[in-house]
Amino acid sequence: MSRHVNFGLWYDFRNPGNKVPFETLYQQNLEQIAWAETLGFGSVWLTEHHFVEDGYTPSPLVIAAAIGQRTKTMRVGTNLMLLPLADPIRLAEDAAALAILTGGRFDLGVGIGYRQLEFDYFGRKLSHRPSLMEEGISIIRQAWSGAPVVHQGKRFHVNGLTVAPRPDHPPQILMGGMAEPAIARAARIGDGFLSTGGIGHDVYVDALAAAGKTAAEGAIYAGHWGIIAEDPEREAAAVADYALYQTNTYVSWGAFGPPAQTPLFADGASALRDGLYELHDGNSAVDALTQLLNSYPQIKDIHFWAQFPGEPVSAGSKRIEYIAGHVLPRVRRNVGLAD
Repeated sequence: MSRHVNFGLWYDFRNPGNKVPFETLYQQNLEQIAWAETLGFGSVWLTEHHFVEDGYTPSPLVIAAAIGQRTKTMRVGTNLMLLPLADPIRLAEDAAALAILTGGRFDLGVGIGYRQLEFDYFGRKLSHRPSLMEEGISIIRQAWSGAPVVHQGKRFHVNGLTVAPRPDHPPQILMGGMAEPAIARAARIGDGFLSTGGIGHDVYVDALAAAGKTAAEGAIYAGHWGIIAEDPEREAAAVADYALYQTNTYVSWGAFGPPAQTPLFADGASALRDGLYELHDGNSAVDALTQLLNSYPQIKDIHFWAQFPGEPVSAGSKRIEYIAGHVLPRVRRNVGLAD
């Protein structure tokens, strides 16, 4: 039986300086996603943050519903939503509705979060994140079981509520993170691990064993920061400012450690060189992706940023078309993947 791996696209719907009307940006992205499905991309992933001037997606599940109606076979997932900020019963209801609308094509990816501003507004404490995650996952799984939810924990109390309608195909619960405790939690209670920039694959495989699971029981959904183009040096020059903006925003929020202790990148060249990005032409991308998939048979999905914050959608589409035509068919043949 041949192995199946999806290749997909990752979206944050950011619009620095609001240079494009948001109605236009959203419509362009939806059209791009439907077009990418015809090119052979099998998944689309949405992420979440709040109170960002550039419009970073605050409502990924609403967008996911629109994508589900514009596509036929493409899986729709979140990489990722901030579970500690959510009411798990409400999230379970919304995710169930998405599973029903998409015929079981929705995957719920969640993470622990790190931005103080978001936790302050939603009335949650950063120090409570582990218990908010653990209890949230437990409640969501109960909610989709069809049985009344009974939970008495540190953070939530639910006394016999029933969540309906129950989806015939409940979403997978995927869990992301870059720190070892988060990765270990994904191995222990998640249906899969959402990785970022290749961080944590070995940690996850080891954590599966520590959780009493075999390596074959693992599943990795890899958020890949590859920039793949016919001329990667020229492409790097074109996207440098966008990449600098993307990376430095995450650094300033605390994604890679305390902001006061994590320096910003000085320029786009250093962000591309020393950040999570990988520059490839078609041949080197094929080699790198083939090696990645052979090294980690747990990988079920690899998805790339469709375009960078502020970059025209048309520029992202050029890379998407290049990947579809010059990279993915060769990787599938090399690894023996099903179409």
